[in-house]
Amino acid sequence: MFVTIQAHEYNKYPVLMEKMFKLRKRVFADQLGWDVPVNGDCERDEYDALKPVYLVWCGPDRTTLYGMMRLMPTTGPTLLYDVFRRTFPDTANLVAPGIWEGTRMCIDEQAIAADHPDIDPGRAFSLMFLALCECAMEHGIHTMISNYEPQMKRIYRRAGVEVNELGRADGYGKLPVCCGEFEVSQRVLETMRSKLGVDMPLYRRTVPERSVTAEILRAA
Repeated sequence: MFVTIQAHEYNKYPVLMEKMFKLRKRVFADQLGWDVPVNGDCERDEYDALKPVYLVWCGPDRTTLYGMMRLMPTTGPTLLYDVFRRTFPDTANLVAPGIWEGTRMCIDEQAIAADHPDIDPGRAFSLMFLALCECAMEHGIHTMISNYEPQMKRIYRRAGVEVNELGRADGYGKLPVCCGEFEVSQRVLETMRSKLGVDMPLYRRTVPERSVTAEILRAA
């Protein structure tokens, strides 16, 4: 199932919350070698203290984690403006209630392989993007902004995601960092569902008793 965890719900999902930060450490610190704050076996930064929303892909038991992404409104502090300001032009105004930033998207490839062996990492990311589009539409978000490395464009195309690259800059790591603007609309959602062969919603605003997502994944 794909659900959001908001600040008032953090205490309801302590196992998922802990697994999120551990997964981020394994992916961003250990695998990618990013310069991110690590405390023990967890990675979290100052933006996690600002009570963001987390989009989480988890099992029906609500303790197994497959993937996650952090969502923050651009009307408050964001990595986009605080860290990656050089990746988009000065003329671009990316601050508005309907524009949100997505960061720290990652998947647990081992957990997915164990429970959903027919889903490769590329499709796993694609399903995360589809759930993100559904989630954004459900909450009145019309544009998502994210920074990414150039090779991610291949995954975006696979998922049917439409991205407008606003700019890019060197000096953040081994590869350039791009800034992309992602349209959130019914048209984009329908394109993604067609591209991925998914005709039922993945995202649920509230956690259902029976996971529709699990049924879709079993049939994939």
